[in-house]
Amino acid sequence: MKPVSRTRPTIDDIAQAAGVSKGTVSRVLNGHATVAAPTRQRVQEVMAHLGYVPDPAARHLSWRTGRTLGLSFASGDPLLSPYHVLFRHALEEHTASHGVQLVNLRADLTRLARLPSAVLVMHATGDDPRLSLLRERGVPAVLIGHQPGFFWVAPDDEGGAALATEQLLRAGHRDLVYLGAGDSQVAQDRERGFRRAAQAAGARAHVIEADFTVLGGYRATRRAWEGGLRPTGLFAQSDESAAGAIAALEDLGLRVPGDVSVVGFDGLPELPLPIRLTTVAQDIGRIARTALSLVQEATSGRPPRGEVVPVHLVPGATVAPAPAPPPGGTP
Repeated sequence: MKPVSRTRPTIDDIAQAAGVSKGTVSRVLNGHATVAAPTRQRVQEVMAHLGYVPDPAARHLSWRTGRTLGLSFASGDPLLSPYHVLFRHALEEHTASHGVQLVNLRADLTRLARLPSAVLVMHATGDDPRLSLLRERGVPAVLIGHQPGFFWVAPDDEGGAALATEQLLRAGHRDLVYLGAGDSQVAQDRERGFRRAAQAAGARAHVIEADFTVLGGYRATRRAWEGGLRPTGLFAQSDESAAGAIAALEDLGLRVPGDVSVVGFDGLPELPLPIRLTTVAQDIGRIARTALSLVQEATSGRPPRGEVVPVHLVPGATVAPAPAPPPGGTP
């Protein structure tokens, strides 16, 4: 054990003497279950040896007053997308009245000299460096999207994608395309739900890579049709990409839903569309409230847990019975 000369030991002193990071000491103090038992015991022994006594008032104030909550976006996430704006507004309905400052954070958290009291992490991947950094620094994190070992809340992405696909199947569509793909949990779960429902019905299932934006949906759809793909039913991983797909189909001279039926995901209230979109709606307000409740649990040292928020289908005007195949075509 390294000697420490100060008469009033600090967290820095504990970390130095125990040979661990300040984040590890912070997690031990807050009772986080992510610290290995031998490490926890070593840190506690050092605190006892140095006579370190945590100030309960200071620990209380670190979250209860003057607190900040970071909203960390993945690289490339458009901060002003309709979904992100609605989610932030839902958070602000609760944070403002409790004296919490909500701060947008870029993907690279290493450039921040000081991290917020807690962080909500959007669109995390399995090896996301944001997660390891937050753990190392002892900052409570809640994921919007599921991940083992963390606090998280997510809409039923896989189940919702199956609902969207089944809506197309009920209308008689057997040649389907999923507009999505990607390495985020959201994209993977929605693709999984699409494939599961399509395969259960014996339908043809294609996947077109696209992001969540209107422009991404437009470009991917146009590229696919110009490449010869001719499905009658399209499920987009977001309402925004569905709007882009509809614009591309119309520019190609196709009718929605006469020639191609389209279903989105998110349930956004306003989209630049001439007709009402059939979509799977998620409860953004409930997700925001649950995320804030989980932040409270994370800061109080409770063990990590997750919660799935149900979704529901909202019928619109973009799904119609599958068109009859051309003479001599494949049914």
